[in-house]
Amino acid sequence: MSQVAGDGRLRADARRNRDRIVAAATRAFAAHGAGVPVEEIARAAGVGVGTVYRRFPDRDALIRAVAQETLRTALTQARIAVTEEPTAWAALARFLGQSREVRLAVRLMMDSPGAHDAMAGDPETGRLRHAMIDVLDRIVLAAQAEGSLRDDVGTGDVATAFVLLVRPLLVPDAELASHALERCLGVMLDGLRAGSTSTLPGCPIGRPDVGP
Repeated sequence: MSQVAGDGRLRADARRNRDRIVAAATRAFAAHGAGVPVEEIARAAGVGVGTVYRRFPDRDALIRAVAQETLRTALTQARIAVTEEPTAWAALARFLGQSREVRLAVRLMMDSPGAHDAMAGDPETGRLRHAMIDVLDRIVLAAQAEGSLRDDVGTGDVATAFVLLVRPLLVPDAELASHALERCLGVMLDGLRAGSTSTLPGCPIGRPDVGP
């Protein structure tokens, strides 16, 4: 085997190990929180503990990787919603509905101050956040153009609603929490529909108000 081929195989193996670790950590964190022992994550990923620490020097690094992968997946799904849904309103409902996936990233950042601080200044996390807002802005403008979304709200208003949905609920029972989230989403969507008779205070919060 040539040196180049050997190096390529090693890189591929390292990438597969990393992906398995992140996938195992995602499942473990979603089920049990960010305090799951590294030994359990390594066992679930089919690798040694040393392999985990070679890829992720500390728990915060692993948490950051899981949170970013969750956001990356959510961004992909949001873009797919724009192309697959027949109306902008349907795309908006789908975008807000995926808050269940993004909840894991928010939960991890709240559980781990170290990971939160690291992600706050991380360029990749910032890129993902800005990309999500750009997709949302496109959906909001399209929904207003088709007449399905009330015209006295802005992208910043909807983004704020999304953030409220992804924050952990103070409900200990997981099934009840999921049910409560679905009901909150329904109420929120109803309030965003065009034709609502409520009057909102102040001016709409637009795309420039929620970051560059």
